[in-house]
Amino acid sequence: MQVFKYSGPEFNPFGDDELVVTGPPGPWPAPVASGPLSATLSLPGSKSLTNRELVLSALADGPSTLRAPLHSRDTALMIQALRALGVSIVELPGDNEFGHDLLVTPGELTGSASIDCGLAGTVMRFLPPVAALALGPVAFDGDEAARKRPMRTTIDSLRMLGVDVSDDGRGRLPFSLYGTGSVAGGLVQIDASASSQFVSGLLLAGARFTNGLELRHTGSELPSLAHIAMTIDVLAKRGVAVENPEPGVWIVPAGPIAGREVHIEPDLSNAGPFLGAALVAGGSVTITGWPQNTTQVGAELPGILQRMGADVSEANGALTVTGRGQIHGITLDNSSELAPTIAAIAALADSETVLTGIAHLRGHETDRLAALATEINALGGDVTETADGLVIRQAQLHGGLWRSSEDHRMATAGAIIGLAVEGVDIDDIGTTAKTLPQFAQLWTTMLGLDAPTTPELL
Repeated sequence: MQVFKYSGPEFNPFGDDELVVTGPPGPWPAPVASGPLSATLSLPGSKSLTNRELVLSALADGPSTLRAPLHSRDTALMIQALRALGVSIVELPGDNEFGHDLLVTPGELTGSASIDCGLAGTVMRFLPPVAALALGPVAFDGDEAARKRPMRTTIDSLRMLGVDVSDDGRGRLPFSLYGTGSVAGGLVQIDASASSQFVSGLLLAGARFTNGLELRHTGSELPSLAHIAMTIDVLAKRGVAVENPEPGVWIVPAGPIAGREVHIEPDLSNAGPFLGAALVAGGSVTITGWPQNTTQVGAELPGILQRMGADVSEANGALTVTGRGQIHGITLDNSSELAPTIAAIAALADSETVLTGIAHLRGHETDRLAALATEINALGGDVTETADGLVIRQAQLHGGLWRSSEDHRMATAGAIIGLAVEGVDIDDIGTTAKTLPQFAQLWTTMLGLDAPTTPELL
């Protein structure tokens, strides 16, 4: 049994003191597709957008309403952290398919708080600049696996801003800071090669710094530029115009952040396994509510799946992917968080796939490059790690245990392979609660199974 703790007397997105993922003991047998698919699914909101909007709502000059936000472990941790810093977050009356809307009312930020980051990169990297605006000490820690994730860039940037940070030289969790109620701001130079979240975290809070922020990236590479574009977009919609005069330089003027009503888009990266399932099993899968214009990385999925052999169509705000019975290998650069989904599909392809530009995935919930290579090869695959990616060759796969390594995208990658390969057992499907607690139920619904073979999400 997994228990994801959530505490807070005013608001709990799971409707109880904790999210419990429980079910039969042992691994989850990934269901094999018995025939072509014919499914239409709705998915909950984007984690990346929900947590960005929660941070901006907490720093705004008035209340904000978040419509159709994601309710998952990562967003629960963000909510819990912001409430600990003095922000009011309450659920609104009325039912949405995946949970209640939220009313976020800013308050005076206060310290004397302990922040549980779990395994959420958005919490551990977005919240420290916010906490620096509070008065008093704030301690940050997380899951055991979170203590392996790189945090030195955040810690160093806070010190450049004049914030007192104590980390005993680790450059990782746990660490603490002492906020004085304000941050002077100004020029900050960082190497964000390990994660774009280091940039986004500073940009989100920069308008609240006394002198704004001039942020310069000093590294040779910067991953996930799309996520920085998302951050700049949500700031613009709240009246903060971020200048980007040259690559790797961002200027955030000091000023107010507007409270607003926000409709959160469905999570397009979470749509990846379901759309990819049509390519693997044949038939069609439709995702409703597909945005016409978006900054989400998942917007690249239709083109990628089309290159791999799928037919793709879009009509009336819904995206449909249809498999044609073949999966082709591709060469793809900078697939970012889509890489585990693409790698799983590629393991079933008729030719080689080369993924490049994703070295930063080694610093995610697990080393995703090593984990993907290890797990696919354990099932008879032929995968080689490169300095910045993977080479995945055609191979005949067999069943076996698939280790999720506490990584939600590793778990869903195993489910994709399990559609075509009998006997794939995923050791911990519950880790999908990080961004999609409904994954197991949605997966069996897509497959048309009357009785889910999945753990129950309570």
